[in-house]
Amino acid sequence: MTESTALSHFRCGYIAIVGRPNVGKSTLMNELIGAKVSITSRKAQTTRHRITGIQTVEDAQFVYVDTPGFQTRHSNALNKTLNRTVTTTLTASDVILFVIEAGTFGQADQQVLDLIPKNVSCILVINKSDRVKDKAVLLPFAQQIAAKRDFTAVVPVSAKLRFQLENLQGEIKKHLPENPPVFGEDDITDRSEKFLAAEIVREKLFRFVGDELPYTSTVLIEKFELEGNLRRVFAAILVERDTHKSMVIGNKGERLKDISTQARLDMERLFGGPVYLEIWVKVKSGWADNEAGLRAYGYE
Repeated sequence: MTESTALSHFRCGYIAIVGRPNVGKSTLMNELIGAKVSITSRKAQTTRHRITGIQTVEDAQFVYVDTPGFQTRHSNALNKTLNRTVTTTLTASDVILFVIEAGTFGQADQQVLDLIPKNVSCILVINKSDRVKDKAVLLPFAQQIAAKRDFTAVVPVSAKLRFQLENLQGEIKKHLPENPPVFGEDDITDRSEKFLAAEIVREKLFRFVGDELPYTSTVLIEKFELEGNLRRVFAAILVERDTHKSMVIGNKGERLKDISTQARLDMERLFGGPVYLEIWVKVKSGWADNEAGLRAYGYE
């Protein structure tokens, strides 16, 4: 088979991953592509940007787009921006994965489902299915949700355990258009190392500070330098109040030290080389409700 013949049967397309906050969208994308490009946290509303993860196989390229969970609780400029990101992504996708949690379907799930365009192939992905002890209840639950829309497929998965992920990719592939690849075969994301560094620090911030810190905190990379194989990263954590700053720094700076150490180790794993990381904490009140400020911090 010639290269042009092979490419004529090649499938490539964009797959949006949508759902309410905290159903496991980021974990699902990371496991599908086999690399950690989207941050995960037990804290809801962690993903803030449209993150692209790329997986290329012999005859197809899957371009996954992890979206922020659709926000219904707050109406500040940050959440309006996040919701715009979700709706824009939906209309530009070839396939949509509507992710819900096994055994749970509420108003927030329905609100996301109502946003999904009727003319796009949509697969119902029932995540965390390993948590359902009585598997007999999974089938009637799946049938109940499947009746809400004409889904192209219904696939129960466990992203964390990689259960049924190959099955899911097989279903996605059926609905990708015949196109040549958009990205190189070794690419795993279209995001820069600088962007990924900020996301890694933000993940550790939420992991170590947890529910004490309002989710309106962000990370800004003030300088990112490459010296041979060494990356020098200078990051600022932006919080809204002095009390939040104290939470992040912790007793005698221990918490900030933990955040820095774990973020550096993750960066070294992802970038494949040594990282020098410095982090400051800065108070910047009102940043999350200022549209011009949001654009300056990289929010679309």
